[in-house]
Amino acid sequence: MTIGFNMLRSRLESEQKRLTQELEQLRASIRPSDERREGSPFGKREEEATESFELEKRLVLEKRLRDLLAEVEYALRKFEEGTYGLCDICGQSIDPARLEALPQATLCLNCKAQQTKNAKGKSSPG
Repeated sequence: MTIGFNMLRSRLESEQKRLTQELEQLRASIRPSDERREGSPFGKREEEATESFELEKRLVLEKRLRDLLAEVEYALRKFEEGTYGLCDICGQSIDPARLEALPQATLCLNCKAQQTKNAKGKSSPG
């Protein structure tokens, strides 16, 4: 399985690089507020609403990218510690097919299913 782990590590490193570049591009595309275009005074509210929407959308995307990057970096740290491929909860080996599909997986299917079940139970109103 070492050869497979080397391939997965390479995929994680590529994903880390891609996510880092995407975050940098996203941050570089921010238009400072003093560079906003001046338009018709009647369109100012609509322009501000559009800018607010775009900012919110960008912030959500940036958070998602940061979260994904953190997952990938955590998986790479697990490689360094020699714990990659082991479930964070029960310590059992994670199915290689799961790691192939999701190299940054930190939980075996049983623990992930239990975690999802518990999360759904907590979030339901009542």
